[in-house]
Amino acid sequence: MLRRSARTAAAGVAFLIAAAVPSSVWSSASALVPGAGAGARRGTGAGGAPVVIAHRGASRYAPENTLAAVDAAHHHGFLWVENDVQRTKDGQLVVMHDATLRRTTDAAKVFPGRAPWRVGDFTAAEIARLDAGSWFGKRFAGERVPTLADYLRRVDRNGQRLLLELKSPEKYPGIEAQAIRELRELGWLDRAHINSRLIVQSFCVRCVRTVHELVPQVRTGILGAPDVGELAHCARFADQINPPVSALSSRWTASVHRLRGPHGRPLEIYAWNAAKDASARTAVEWGVDGIIV
Repeated sequence: MLRRSARTAAAGVAFLIAAAVPSSVWSSASALVPGAGAGARRGTGAGGAPVVIAHRGASRYAPENTLAAVDAAHHHGFLWVENDVQRTKDGQLVVMHDATLRRTTDAAKVFPGRAPWRVGDFTAAEIARLDAGSWFGKRFAGERVPTLADYLRRVDRNGQRLLLELKSPEKYPGIEAQAIRELRELGWLDRAHINSRLIVQSFCVRCVRTVHELVPQVRTGILGAPDVGELAHCARFADQINPPVSALSSRWTASVHRLRGPHGRPLEIYAWNAAKDASARTAVEWGVDGIIV
């Protein structure tokens, strides 16, 4: 049922995106969104095609935010993957979307007396014991919650690019500096990565500003849809404004694109929740720079 629903959702997004962009833009390359392979592989919005980013990895083909999802994205032609980073009780960075471990691991079974199984209440060693794949499908049994370090190594090995979200950073003081430190230690702050392979984003505007202050050369994005009157302030330290598709309007999109970010380029828009919203076609027509699917 999960796989059937996934194929249906992917096909819907494929129709919406492909219908909005001239067919000459797309290649026949395999991608999670069939027909969007050119944008996925190229990783740029050149020629009118938005970048297509694999949300939590290829999370329609493998359990989200796992190394299997990174590899599935690579297999299906995705150049860009998106993830979520949180911190364990003993200070290690791991890749996990939800505030708790319950939905995507067997934490409730392994640690039955520790509800509600918040990520920050478990050590990295405890989280490493959990099965993060069986909930998605039997063949993924034993898949683990990756550390950020392991995730970065896999993305690098595959030659992919990363849209890294600092998840709920208000819960983890100093996570901005810690994430930057790990990125530096693993070679992700060299010129090649900074120029074309890394973007750091968050819903926390203050945290995005902190990342920019720590490493001004790294591209950053603000998740959400700030009011038009707030955009000029955001453009001082953010290169992207990344809203849900449902929040887009022609006026708002034009207002974002009129501004230039801290690196002197026009602000970009990477829209998300495209698979859940029939306005994806309109979003592409308005000229969003990326679609997170």
